[in-house]
Amino acid sequence: MRDTPLANEPRRPGRTPLPPNIRKDKIAVTAMVRISCSARHGGKKEPCASCRELLEYALQRLDLCPFGENKTACSQCPIHCYKPDMRSRIQDVMRFAGPRMVFYHPWMALRHWARRGAPPPPRPGRV
Repeated sequence: MRDTPLANEPRRPGRTPLPPNIRKDKIAVTAMVRISCSARHGGKKEPCASCRELLEYALQRLDLCPFGENKTACSQCPIHCYKPDMRSRIQDVMRFAGPRMVFYHPWMALRHWARRGAPPPPRPGRV
């Protein structure tokens, strides 16, 4: 994964480091986009332009997630922070790559499956 935006991410000087769960989600979404693009668009080493755009958008959304340490799977989230068109694109990627993650990245798939059972966190700033 050396050539992904995640691997080349700066150390975020002056900002708090990413929570471990968000960092792991970034790795997982990168893997899912790569699996989908490789199978559908032939992007063997690098994702195609469309998939690259989607990946950068997803990584940006994860950077801005208000839940931080309490983040669950996005499908369980009470806030939908994706634009509608990007949300449908990432759902399509996840529907395609999710079942295949068991073969490509079994530990990531198991971790995601276990987190799906967790109740969604309350919205930040509300009681």
